[in-house]
Amino acid sequence: MKALLKALGGVTAVIGAQWGDEGKGKVTDILAGHFDVIARAAGGANAGHTIVVDGKKHIFHLLPAGSLHRDKPVVLGSGMVIHLPTLLGEIKTLEDAGIEIIDRLLISPAAHILFEFHKDIDGALEEKRTRGIGTTRRGIGPAYMDKAARTGIRMERLAENLKVYLDERAGDLRRVYGIAVNVDQELENLARAREKLRFTVVESLPALMADFLSRKKKILIEGAQATLLDIDHGTYPYVTSSSTTAAGALQGIALPPAALSSCIGVVKAYCTRVGSGDFLTEETGERGEGLRKRGGEYGATTGRPRRCGWLHLPDLKLSTAINGFTHLNITKLDVLDEEENIPLGVGTGLSGEASYETLPGWKTATAGITQFKKLPINAQKYIKFIEEFSGVPVSLIGTGPGREEIIVR
Repeated sequence: MKALLKALGGVTAVIGAQWGDEGKGKVTDILAGHFDVIARAAGGANAGHTIVVDGKKHIFHLLPAGSLHRDKPVVLGSGMVIHLPTLLGEIKTLEDAGIEIIDRLLISPAAHILFEFHKDIDGALEEKRTRGIGTTRRGIGPAYMDKAARTGIRMERLAENLKVYLDERAGDLRRVYGIAVNVDQELENLARAREKLRFTVVESLPALMADFLSRKKKILIEGAQATLLDIDHGTYPYVTSSSTTAAGALQGIALPPAALSSCIGVVKAYCTRVGSGDFLTEETGERGEGLRKRGGEYGATTGRPRRCGWLHLPDLKLSTAINGFTHLNITKLDVLDEEENIPLGVGTGLSGEASYETLPGWKTATAGITQFKKLPINAQKYIKFIEEFSGVPVSLIGTGPGREEIIVR
């Protein structure tokens, strides 16, 4: 671990390389103990991170997974859209577990508030689409729509009386979408959040982050969703509404590009996707169902079953080109333990289908292994094939859900 930490340097971003659900939370949690500041830059409560510590599951939607580490400042960036009841619920869950966070939680004043009516708009828009995008209906897209239209409410206004604003929005949304806004409920949510969070909103995120840098604080940034869901570079229109790349993370957390010293791309040993959109290496038969069951591939936010298939290496190369990955974290290697052979997507045929390289499986348990040399030879070859194709070293390999079930190279 010491050699890896030295190579990572002072500012590290953890970015999903596929369509999300790669297991970013686990590596964030593991590394967080060695960093001074833990940050989340963008996105909202439309995805979840599940961390297993001492056999107990902790699920986060807005707070970064590193929040479990006591005494670490936790920063929520300007690129986020924050559903206040969800955030309050996560804070309470930590407090119930004996982990205090309010005194170390730092929220950008420029982060936007996601209201209940944003969820209603999300549902209404999804119903109108000829082919649904597969949104989680958590209101993420409509909140970013308000941000782009400059009609949103930022956290800097949390202390204000927003009744007039909400009454006006209620009238607009009734006329446009036929949505009934519960203004009293929105005001109650704001009042509860104001009482709990009023001292967590900082005066200036750029000034805060510049101060951390000037004091040589090590900063770990947890990305949300993943590169192939990026609003600019993902599989549009089946994408999220925020910037999910390393560049987007820096923008959302108010750090200059030159500050980033390393970027970890998190890649599931196979591949999953939630919602609609192309998935060249999707496995819809019995083998796909086996991956789903063994990997527990059901959304932490929605419980929806994920589409499962094989790793598509050209997508990984694309993500590497966009983010500049310096290290890879391969997760859930143990889910492949029962496979006789393992297809790897290596290109696209003339008719648009995936072309494969098939590697032999290892048919041996890898769960809990913590040393690369103790992996079955074919598992080692699988990892090395990914390294050679991507041109990026695989520095971390997940062999189970627990915090300790990981290989560090």
